[in-house]
Amino acid sequence: MSEPPPFSPTIALLTVGRVWEAAYAEALKPLGLTTRKYGLLGHVRGTPGISFSELARRSRITVQSAHTAVAAFVAAGLVDDGTAHAGAASTLRVTADGEALLARAGEVVARLDAEFAMHNPELTEALRAHMMRIMSASE
Repeated sequence: MSEPPPFSPTIALLTVGRVWEAAYAEALKPLGLTTRKYGLLGHVRGTPGISFSELARRSRITVQSAHTAVAAFVAAGLVDDGTAHAGAASTLRVTADGEALLARAGEVVARLDAEFAMHNPELTEALRAHMMRIMSASE
């Protein structure tokens, strides 16, 4: 029998990430959200008045895709675009309904976080320390 391949932290992290990404996507589904939609809505809330180009850049999607997503948010009453006419800079803001949806999604994420931390306390702390290093290095 051949030897198992050497341990790869990259492969391990990708595997763990995919498992929890699937759980995250499944948990958001009843709210009518996908991972991408949740992120987009969060960017609009975090930066009221964000432009479509900045929203696209932060979300790593095209400006056209950002317009399409925001149009769906506006139609669903989750986002308001106070200047929704051609040539004007956008003033995107999350509505009260959008805030309520984000709050419910936040509860879903908190439950997943608690479950992950319960099953993986050492990894949780390692990830927290890593993020703190990254955040302090970018200041």
